[in-house]
Amino acid sequence: MNYNETKIRVRYGETDQMGVVYHANYAVYFEVGRTEWLREFGLCYSAMEEEGVMLPVVSLSINYKNSARYDDVLKVKTTLKKLPTASIEFEYELRNESNELLATGNTILAFIDKNRNRPMRCPKYLLDKLQNYSL
Repeated sequence: MNYNETKIRVRYGETDQMGVVYHANYAVYFEVGRTEWLREFGLCYSAMEEEGVMLPVVSLSINYKNSARYDDVLKVKTTLKKLPTASIEFEYELRNESNELLATGNTILAFIDKNRNRPMRCPKYLLDKLQNYSL
């Protein structure tokens, strides 16, 4: 499988007075998708950080298509765009229960050596876990 799908229910606090999801929350939904994608491969941010690897977002783009609303159940589809090198790139689709496309997006995260605060290559253990990943 080359992607992960995660469901998220829109909470009231994520919306404006009209019940529409505030635009910045889409980045949070993408983060949830990315975190669950990593979990699917037996990885998590906290374990990576304990091993001295940080993954800051260096690029984020979101294309809004339709509005998500309070109490919608959203599906975030997270796909790894290519095998990581010194960065890792994900693409996203956000859909509602009617399968209506609400947003698409892209993030690039850099691998940073926590102790040196310098860029680094993707850790070998991550590449090993992705060796059978079909892109």
